[in-house]
Amino acid sequence: MSTTTLNDVKTIKTLNAIAENGLKVLNQDQYKIDNDSQNPDAILVRSYNMHEMEFDKNLKAIARAGAGVNNIPVEKCTEQGIVVFNTPGANANAVKELVLTCLMASSRNLFAGVAWTKTLEDQGDQVPKLVEAGKKAFVGKEIKGKTLGVIGLGAIGALVANDALDLDMDVIGYDPFISVDTAWNLSRNVQRAMTLEQLYANCDYITVHVPLTNDTKGMFNKDTFAIMKDGVTILNFSRGELVNEIDMAVALEEGKVSKYVTDFPNENVLKMEGCIAIPHLGASTGESEENCAIMAAKQVKDYLETGNIKNSVNFPNASLEYTGKRRVAAFHKNVPNMVGQLTTAISNYNLNIADMVNRSRGNYAYTMIDIDEKINGDVVPALEQKISEIEGIVTIRVI
Repeated sequence: MSTTTLNDVKTIKTLNAIAENGLKVLNQDQYKIDNDSQNPDAILVRSYNMHEMEFDKNLKAIARAGAGVNNIPVEKCTEQGIVVFNTPGANANAVKELVLTCLMASSRNLFAGVAWTKTLEDQGDQVPKLVEAGKKAFVGKEIKGKTLGVIGLGAIGALVANDALDLDMDVIGYDPFISVDTAWNLSRNVQRAMTLEQLYANCDYITVHVPLTNDTKGMFNKDTFAIMKDGVTILNFSRGELVNEIDMAVALEEGKVSKYVTDFPNENVLKMEGCIAIPHLGASTGESEENCAIMAAKQVKDYLETGNIKNSVNFPNASLEYTGKRRVAAFHKNVPNMVGQLTTAISNYNLNIADMVNRSRGNYAYTMIDIDEKINGDVVPALEQKISEIEGIVTIRVI
């Protein structure tokens, strides 16, 4: 068990290139970037595969500069009391812009037209005539007045829905788990679909922004295609596995789906006629990488210095205003009387509790308890040791 004070120099390891402005959040007086460290306090990562890594007991947090955490062994981290952060919304604008770009470009057959124009190279003075003769093969359609279905109204989906309205599209949204914050930011002109079937049946374009789960895997398949309008365009900038690729190939061949735009190329989709494969560019902007890095670094900094948690995928969110006095931060099994045992351990040292918060998530919970007065330095190790002996405690820090 370790004791943390604001004067401790904390070691941060990066497993990918992290934007410089993100690292600047971690000031040099309190943090050291050491990519060779075997026992860092925290790790910043993007896409590096961490599943084969072993973690030292000193590791307290891993922050993914992005939304997905498939490259991180989240369950293993939870068992070891390591907080895993992600950065939802930090890359939302980048993805939104690409979705809308592809929505318009695919509707106007822009990708195919540009590729065809390149074949006219070396035709000399004949190029203008060839262009005028050949352009009729790429006649497209306007999106104005068409209906866009947005599945998943989180950070990205809400932005797409709002901006599509500004492009004079009708928008239908579906999200049974929409958050209060998102609902406040969503235009009242977005029509609400009560079921996915309702959305499928009424949209000319469908864009999906949901995580990959057992329920969403293969959600686009022959049965759902059958409900959709003929010639629908589907845009997938979430996860490739949301689409049954065998069924999609048939739907494209039969014209049920006019175009499938995906940010997740593989051998199957590259062979599909009518598929536009983007090389995973959704969040690939300098601004997005910087936003993610800054957000990840701020979350790690706040957790290491105050114990506060925001945007964790395996710990409950928990926050207390930090007063600078000692704080007990314990991650433990979500079992009865755990808080009582923590407060008893503290009171046994004649310490007064000023404030506390307890939040649970599944089988685990997180408790922060603020001490009302300064603690003699000799007491801190003894208190940590006493709390660590409580059955069900995973990690304990006195900050």
